[in-house]
Amino acid sequence: MNRKLFSAILLGAVSFATPAIADDLTLYCSADEEWCQLMARGFEEATGINVDMTRKSSGETFAQVKAEAENPKGDIWWGGTGDPHLQAAEEDLTVAYESPMRAELQPWAVKQAEAAGNKTIGIYSGALGYGYNEELLKQNNLPVPACWSDLLKPEFKGQIQIANPNSSGTAYTTLATMVQMFGEDGGFDYMKKLHVNINQYTKSGSAPIKAAAKGETTVGIVFMHDAVAQAAQGFPVKVVAPCEGTGYEIGSMSIIKGSRNMDSAKKFYDWALSADVQSRAVEAKSYQVPSNKNAKVSPLSPDLSSIKLIDYDFKKYGSSDERKRLLKKWDDDVSTLPQ
Repeated sequence: MNRKLFSAILLGAVSFATPAIADDLTLYCSADEEWCQLMARGFEEATGINVDMTRKSSGETFAQVKAEAENPKGDIWWGGTGDPHLQAAEEDLTVAYESPMRAELQPWAVKQAEAAGNKTIGIYSGALGYGYNEELLKQNNLPVPACWSDLLKPEFKGQIQIANPNSSGTAYTTLATMVQMFGEDGGFDYMKKLHVNINQYTKSGSAPIKAAAKGETTVGIVFMHDAVAQAAQGFPVKVVAPCEGTGYEIGSMSIIKGSRNMDSAKKFYDWALSADVQSRAVEAKSYQVPSNKNAKVSPLSPDLSSIKLIDYDFKKYGSSDERKRLLKKWDDDVSTLPQ
């Protein structure tokens, strides 16, 4: 074939393919499936950009982004606890981006961005706690738990679920919260005693309260908004803000380094920070506190101002070294214990 003709055909193929690439987005989502679907389909409707969405817990998503670092397949990571997003930023797996929507965000959301060199941003917040199945509690003649210490009582043996901190941001937040509240020795002592009462470590952070709602376990340790979601659906779930105080999350969003659809990723980033989009969370039965100051907050969402929150050190406990160290210590000292 004539070399000029071949070059013309090749150039034509490239120019034809470029718009298709620009109109795609691969979304890694670490919120509940229903909310993930709402975000994916909502963005498609708003922009015409095709979204390929994968839902995994935040710990699993971080592991996937890290494994794909040499050949990134995802464009943007939305949702899940902020600690693994901060670790991804520290390990240079995500890229800095300052959205024009930034001025509309709560100070805690911007602080999250500043802690990561603008490689992530806060999209919602929620306090850690637990929920219990009121009917099962009565059937088993168990005392009403009001504090973290109540969950260590021997009568709760086999009655509690929590996720595995290696796969779940919720469970890692629990581990980091106990260390910050009680000191490292005291925090791990708490986790060891709690281990005796655990009937299952789940993969997903919200799974324990869904199990409690279905009557499969009495107590689920989760973010409080996940327990609210089950109660709002009519399940006999009571939500508890532990009396000693508790940690909290800043759910986050990050653009993956090496994104094949960077323009689409930035469009999603800006869109997801808008008040209108964040106000739609309640449609997916999600009751976190949104980061946009102008977004509507459901009356069912936990009032963070009424909860005793610790001064959670996101920078320290979101760091790669500290996270790895605490998880290894949990694996070695807690998970191996008999139940």
